[in-house]
Amino acid sequence: MASSEAGTTHPVDKALASSAVFGVLSAPGRARLSAAGSAHALEPGELLCRAGDPGEAVFIVIEGEVEVRAASSGGRDVRFVSLGVGAIVGEMAVLDGGPRSADVAALRRTRLWRIGRAALLEALEAEPRAVVALVAELSRRLRGANEALEASALLDLGARLARLALQERNAHGMLAMTQTEMARRVGASREKVNRKLHVWASNGWVELLHVGLRVGRPERLEEIVRAARRR
Repeated sequence: MASSEAGTTHPVDKALASSAVFGVLSAPGRARLSAAGSAHALEPGELLCRAGDPGEAVFIVIEGEVEVRAASSGGRDVRFVSLGVGAIVGEMAVLDGGPRSADVAALRRTRLWRIGRAALLEALEAEPRAVVALVAELSRRLRGANEALEASALLDLGARLARLALQERNAHGMLAMTQTEMARRVGASREKVNRKLHVWASNGWVELLHVGLRVGRPERLEEIVRAARRR
């Protein structure tokens, strides 16, 4: 069992089962990982690890969300990816034995399950299907990191903001994110983001809401991104 504390075992098992990597393990394999782990909690903004830290364990997100990021040459944070329930965090350093390659911080109150390097490697060796799943997940994240670096280097504020709105909106066109969070995600001040959004709202491209916005004319935002890439 993951823990004798009431209510802890079920969320851990559920997170492992929903993981793109550990979900392919057999039930006994997941149970062994659950039993080998320990709980770890973060408050919003708190760091899980910094680039350069030793990679002694991986973490599974049980509740909440973390963000993987690194500082650009200009000192601005570049966001690579955000990871929610079931996601594996910190796998690269554990696999190659090297230091952490990026900072990881909690976006909101977050609970994780820490699994030591030896337990992870034992699980992967016992069930090679999980190795294939891990390689696929690493490839997906590498593509995402490349896109984030490209956006940071090549796109202006309007294009970065349009890209964020298009990528993060739900099926109804809603982006439930404060302007402060949008600004942090695109590497700009809240004031600049606010001015840009009000221009778009006056054009009828977006509707500003109490928290976030609704994309009404996605084709306009797509054109902003395309035009920036052509420059």
